[in-house]
Amino acid sequence: MSHALPKRLTAEALGTGLLLAVVVGSGVMGEGLAGGNGAVALLANSVATGTGLAVLIVLFGPLSGAHFNPAVTLAAALQGDLPWRDVPAYLIAQVAGAFVGVAAAHGMFDLPAFFASHHARTGTAQWFSEFVATFGLLATIWGCVRQQPGAVPVAVGAYITAAYWFTASTSFANPAVTLARAATDTFAGIRPADAPAFIVAQLLGALAATLLFRWLLPAKATAPSSP
Repeated sequence: MSHALPKRLTAEALGTGLLLAVVVGSGVMGEGLAGGNGAVALLANSVATGTGLAVLIVLFGPLSGAHFNPAVTLAAALQGDLPWRDVPAYLIAQVAGAFVGVAAAHGMFDLPAFFASHHARTGTAQWFSEFVATFGLLATIWGCVRQQPGAVPVAVGAYITAAYWFTASTSFANPAVTLARAATDTFAGIRPADAPAFIVAQLLGALAATLLFRWLLPAKATAPSSP
């Protein structure tokens, strides 16, 4: 990558933090305004997340690749698009940024900086949903990067918006997001005990998509962008 590692890590931390601020903040706002209508709250949460993510990818993609997601970072390293020596720093920046983003969202709504979620998200259907959600996310990234790179921000944002609705888990598709959402007992939360299984399913989905697209579209890719 052309940018120095400190700049890339700052971009990853800031981008992931802003993404979590969007996810959690829009969940709180949507639930508050929906009057008990879960569909309206989810619509607000999904549209805000998808559009916000597209903007963040445009903003930070040229700096760091706009991964904002450990699954994407690991997939990029597996493809040779990111040096393995940079991976630990990327993961730390993403997770740290995610928790700062949760705290920022809570601060905007006068909530405690962190409070563990009681939102149960577990079971085979939820785990399979996370596998499918992350598989689709990485498929979107690899397909666009190798055929229409300029479409990545819009395609990823649109996919995440759609995946909120067609997956039982509402498409976390991101280990850093999953960990941070365990620290918010709001609409976007997940119980800490349920997070590990989500993360395993996400990593398996990312690996499956990466291996498939290595065969399906084997052309050399640039570093991908994602949530």
